[in-house]
Amino acid sequence: CKTCHWGKDHRDWEAYDISIHGTVYQVNKWDPTQFDLTKKLADADYVGPTCQYCHMRGGHHNVQRLSTVYTSMGMPNADRGAPLWKEKRDTWASVCDDCHSPRFARENLQAMDEACKDAGLKYTETFKVAENLMLDGMGEPMPKDLAPDWSGQHIWS
Repeated sequence: CKTCHWGKDHRDWEAYDISIHGTVYQVNKWDPTQFDLTKKLADADYVGPTCQYCHMRGGHHNVQRLSTVYTSMGMPNADRGAPLWKEKRDTWASVCDDCHSPRFARENLQAMDEACKDAGLKYTETFKVAENLMLDGMGEPMPKDLAPDWSGQHIWS
């Protein structure tokens, strides 16, 4: 998954890698008694979940099928508890229920909802500050000779 799902535009791998599940994977991935990657997912009894365990049930590569409500910086204040999302949220929680209690999954889903709401509010505040700077004539484009970041690209263009 890391081959495509990492980097500045979407930090999926980085988020998994530093999570408790990612840590369990990194510590045990070379031990075939813990992660026998020759077995089909349905037959495996891994010590912790990989990306595929949670997102690719039944061999599907549609990871959003088993994800929570999709929100991005463009829609940070979506009502994640709206009836529209009930089936998706219930399915997501049922995946966690494989290893955790239903209460654990629901509490974590609620915590993620709150984190998304807080992040959306911070994004909105930050955008407003930048907009006000531009309106006040204080915003200026980044110089073209700005040193590139680690990937060889300019941070701002």
